[in-house]
Amino acid sequence: MSWLNVWWIRLGIQHQRIEPSHPEQNGAHERMHRTLKAETARPPAQTHRGQQRRFNQWRREYNHERPHESLADKPPVTVWRPSPREYPRTIPKPEYPGHNLVRLVSNSGCFRWHARQIFLSQALEQQHIGLEETDDGIWSIYFYSVALGKLDERDFRIHA
Repeated sequence: MSWLNVWWIRLGIQHQRIEPSHPEQNGAHERMHRTLKAETARPPAQTHRGQQRRFNQWRREYNHERPHESLADKPPVTVWRPSPREYPRTIPKPEYPGHNLVRLVSNSGCFRWHARQIFLSQALEQQHIGLEETDDGIWSIYFYSVALGKLDERDFRIHA
């Protein structure tokens, strides 16, 4: 899990996943990345500043000038509208059902379980997770409403 995914989850944005090894399920996005790499990073600029200039120029062209077939050959800027949803002043804390055990993830990405430190993800540092026993000795781990995996008390390992 990345820090960006953690932020999105905290804002209520659901991450959508495709099946492993099936890029065709996300073809337009994959195509955009191929174009981005070909036009900005192969070969890369010699400096970070130069690379950022390439990305900025590409983004302007991609969104403001380049026609997109899926948009009736219009550039995205002609159909994009800002979201009416305001950015929250404070991010809500996760709420877990009363039967969940709640643990704080340390700066090292671990949480305490039966006097042990279990590594989960450093991206979750200083975040609260919920654990729900779903089978004898098997605990589902949640961050907000997102299932992260299952902890097996017998070997203290997290499984997908």
